[in-house]
Amino acid sequence: MRWFCCRRAEELDHLLREHSSSLDEPLFVQIAGNDEEAVRHAAAALARRWPHAHMVGMAGPLPMAGEANLAVGVASMTSSTVSSLALPADEFDRPDGLAALIAEAVVRHDTTLLLLFTNHRSALPPLLRHLPLANERMVIIGCALPEGSVLFSPDGRLERGGIAVSFSGTALRGHCAAPFLWEPIGLAFSITKSRDQQIDELNGQKASSYLERYLGKEFIERLPFSGMEFPFLIERNGRDVCLPIVAVNQDGSVAVRSHVHNGEKVRFAYIHAASLYWSARDVAMQTAKQPAEGMLLYYSAALGGYTRPLFDGVAAAFGQAALFPAVEVLVKDAYTAVRPAAFAAISLAETAASVESGLLSPWSSPPEGMMTLAQLMSTSSRDMERLHVRLQMSEQRYKSLFEHNTDIVYSTDLHGRLTSVNPAFEQVLGYKKEEILYTNSLKYIHPNDIPRVTRYFYRALRGNIQTYNLEIPAKSGERLLFQMKNIPIIVDGKKVGIYGIGRNITEQKKAEEKISYLAYYDIDTNLPNRTKWMELFSEQLDKAKQKQRKMAVALIDLDRFKWINDSVGHYAGDDILRQLVERIRRVLPPSAELGRFHGDKFCLLFPLKTEVQAATEAALRIVREVARPIVYDGKEFFVTASVGLAMFPDDGEDEHALLRHADMAVNMAKKGGGNRVERYCAQMNEEAMHRMEMGGHLRRAIEENELFLCYQPIVDVHTRAVKAMEALIRWRHPKLGLVRPDEFIPLAEETGLIHEIGRWVLKTACKQAKRWQEMTGNDQLAIFVNVSAVQFQHERFVDNVKQALKQSRLSPSCLHLELTEHSMLRYLSSTMRTMDELRKLGVGIAVDDFGSGYSSFHYLKRLPATILKIDRAFIEQLHANASDEAIVKAMITMAHGLGLETIAEGVETPEQLNRLRDLQCTYAQGYGICPPLLAEEVTLYVTEKQP
Repeated sequence: MRWFCCRRAEELDHLLREHSSSLDEPLFVQIAGNDEEAVRHAAAALARRWPHAHMVGMAGPLPMAGEANLAVGVASMTSSTVSSLALPADEFDRPDGLAALIAEAVVRHDTTLLLLFTNHRSALPPLLRHLPLANERMVIIGCALPEGSVLFSPDGRLERGGIAVSFSGTALRGHCAAPFLWEPIGLAFSITKSRDQQIDELNGQKASSYLERYLGKEFIERLPFSGMEFPFLIERNGRDVCLPIVAVNQDGSVAVRSHVHNGEKVRFAYIHAASLYWSARDVAMQTAKQPAEGMLLYYSAALGGYTRPLFDGVAAAFGQAALFPAVEVLVKDAYTAVRPAAFAAISLAETAASVESGLLSPWSSPPEGMMTLAQLMSTSSRDMERLHVRLQMSEQRYKSLFEHNTDIVYSTDLHGRLTSVNPAFEQVLGYKKEEILYTNSLKYIHPNDIPRVTRYFYRALRGNIQTYNLEIPAKSGERLLFQMKNIPIIVDGKKVGIYGIGRNITEQKKAEEKISYLAYYDIDTNLPNRTKWMELFSEQLDKAKQKQRKMAVALIDLDRFKWINDSVGHYAGDDILRQLVERIRRVLPPSAELGRFHGDKFCLLFPLKTEVQAATEAALRIVREVARPIVYDGKEFFVTASVGLAMFPDDGEDEHALLRHADMAVNMAKKGGGNRVERYCAQMNEEAMHRMEMGGHLRRAIEENELFLCYQPIVDVHTRAVKAMEALIRWRHPKLGLVRPDEFIPLAEETGLIHEIGRWVLKTACKQAKRWQEMTGNDQLAIFVNVSAVQFQHERFVDNVKQALKQSRLSPSCLHLELTEHSMLRYLSSTMRTMDELRKLGVGIAVDDFGSGYSSFHYLKRLPATILKIDRAFIEQLHANASDEAIVKAMITMAHGLGLETIAEGVETPEQLNRLRDLQCTYAQGYGICPPLLAEEVTLYVTEKQP
C-alpha cells in the first residue's frame, strides 16, 4: 500500500507532480474542503490523473483541522480491492432496503472497512443498524454531512444521496479507535413530555428554555454543529448514550437524534479536553505498535469549538493521516452497536510496515489552560453532583415529612398566617391550599380555643416545642380531634414562623372510648357491667355511711330464661333479654342504677333514703312487668323474675355482705317457685349454714357407703306380672337417720356430687337387674333409673351409661332412663343430641312426672321417648274426679297415638288400678301395688310373682 495526503490546496499540484510517476493507479481518493469550487477543481484534477480511482469528494461548512483548507488522501493498494456505490436519495426512506443494496454491491466476505457519506443525517443511524457485518474484523464508519453540503463521485456532483466505499482483501488489516469523549455536567432533567425524536418539556417546562439558560443563545444559533459539541447524555442499559441536539423548533421543543420517552432523564455533556488529548495519544501509541501504512481520521464538528486548539495539536501529531470533518461520526463493529464518536481513527496496512512511513509526528504538550479548565469543569461537576445528591436526599426527607406525611403538616409566618400545607391537610380537612394560604390559621378553629392556641403559638416562637390536643372543624362540618405539635422554624438563627404537625386521633379517641365502654358496660343491654356497677355501689354506700342514710340493693334473676335460649337460640334470646331490660327500666324509681351481673342475673341499686316498703313495691313492679307475655317472631314467651332484697345497714354494712345476703334472698325466691320477691332475713343464713353442713355430710356419705338403693316394682295393669323395677336412692345418716331424696338430690346438683352419685346408681342398678334376670330366667326384666338434669347434661354421661352396661353385661333394651319434662326441656338442643345417642345405643327413655311441666304436648313429638310416666297428681283422684280421669284418658290416648307405652305413678287403691285398666293404661306402680323394697326383698317378691 502507498499512501499520500495533503492539507492545503497549494500542496495538491506538488503531490501530483511528485508522486504521479511513482504511484501506481490509486484505488481510493478522498477530498474534503470548505469551498465547493476548490473541491470541484481538485476532484477534476485528480480524476484526470487517475480516472479509474474510486473518488469521494465533500464540500460544506465544516471546520478543517489545523490550518488546512483542503484535505486529500490517496491510497494505492497492491493486494486489496476498493468498491464504491452512489446511493440514490429516494432510497434513504427505506434503510433496510438500502442496507441490502449496499451489502450486495460493495460488501464481500473479507471486507475490512466500509465508509458511508451522506447529508441525510437522520437516516444514517438506522442505515448502520440494518447493515450486516461480514466478519469480526469489519468496521463501518458513517459520516453525516450538514444540510447544504455537496458530495462528488467519479461521475460528478451528487445533489442528494450518499456514497458507500468498501475496502476488502485477506491481506488487508485495519484498526479503528473511536473513543467516547463526552462527559456529563450539571444536573439531570426529567423528560416530562415528548414525541418520537422530540423533547417538548423538561421538568414540566419548555425544553428550549433549558438550552437557552444553560448553553446560551449562541449555542442555539450554531446548531446543528454545536449539538454535537454539547449534546444530551441519556443512560440506557447501564451506560451513557450520546443524544445529539439537532434543532430547536418554533414551539420551544427540541429535536434530538434518537427516540425518547417520558420519564427518561437527560444531562448536558461536553467534550472533556484531557480525555480528548489522552485518547488521541493512546491511538497513536497503538498505531505505533502495529503495521500502519495509511490512516484515515474522521472527526465531528464537536471538535470545532472550544477544543479546536487542542485538536489542531492532535491533527499535527498525526502527520500523514488524512483528516476529514463531518457533522456526526458514527461507528459500528463486532463489539459495539451503532455509537457516535468525537473522532474515528482507522489505520490500514497490507504488509508489516512500521510507523516510520511518516504517519505520526512528535506530540506536543496540550494547552495548559485548556487542560486546567477541563479539570476544573470535571471536578466542579462532580462536586455539584454530590451536592445535588445530598440536596435530593434532603428534599426527599422533607418531602416524606411534608408531602407524604399522613399527618397534617403546615407552616405559618410570625403572624400565624398559613404559608404552606401538605396534601394530607387538604384531604383530611377538605380545604384547598389556594383558598387558605396566607389566611390566619386561627380562622379555622373554634373561637373558644383561640386563647389557648395563641399561647402555644408564642411559646413555640420562644423556642419551646408545644404538644396539645385540639379539635378542628373540617370544611364539611365534621369535628376532628388532633394531637398537635408546634415547632419553631429557624433560618440563619432567626425564628421566622412555626411548623404545625397534627395527628388525627379522632378514631383513636373513639376506639379508646369504645374500649372504656366495653370495659364498664354490657354490650348486649348497654347496662353497667359488674365492674362499673360495683364502683357505683361503693360510691353510694360511702355516701350512705357518711349521711347515715338507709340504702337498698336488689338482685334480679330471670327464671327459666335458659330454656328460651335453648328453644330459639342465643341471638333471639339476646333480643328478648333486651326487651325485658327495657321493661324493667320503665318501672324503676328515678336515679336507680340497674346493672347486669352476668347471664340472666341483674343488680339494682336504689336511691338513698329508700325504705324497705318502697324497695319491695318497686321490686314487685319489676316482677309483674317481667311476667307479662313477650311476643317474638309471632310466638308468645313467658318469663318470670325472682328478686332478692337486702337493706343497709340492717342486712350488712359492706358491699360483700349486702350482695351475699341479696343472693340468699334470690335463691329463696327461686326455691319458692320464682316470680316473687324475698327480703333477706337471718333465717336464710341458718338455712345456708345447714346446706353447707349437709353438703359435707353428703360427701362423707359417698365415702362411707351410706347411700343405698331401693326398688319399686312396675307391673302390667292387666296381668299383674312384674315388668321392671325402678331404682330409688336412699341415704341413711348415722345421726340424722333417713334423709329424703328431695333434700339431698338438689344439694348434690349444686355441689356437683350428683355426677359421682349418678355413676354409682347406674352401675349398681344395672348389675342388680342382671342378677335378677339370671336368677329368674327372665331376660326381659328391665330397670328404670332416675337421671338428674345436671347429670344428663354432663359431657361424659353417655360414656357412663355405656360403661355401666358393659360392666353389668345388661342388654341396653333393659335399661330405661327417667327424666322429667322440665329437665328435658331445660337444655333442649343438647338434650336432643344426647337422647339420639342413647336411642342409637338401644336404651329406653321415660318421661317422668308427665303433665307437670309446660308446653309438654308441643315438644313431646320431638323427643325420642319410649314411655310416658303419668304424674301421681292425676292418679290421686282418678276414681273420684271426672276432670282428672279425662286428662289421664287424653294422655293415654295421645301416648298410644305416638306409639308410647304408659306407666301410672302413685297407684294407692284397687279402684285406681281397675280404672287404669279400663282406660287401657299399660303399666302401673305405687304403694297400692308394692312399696319400695331392698334388693333381697325384691328377689322374694319377683319369685312369688313368677307364673
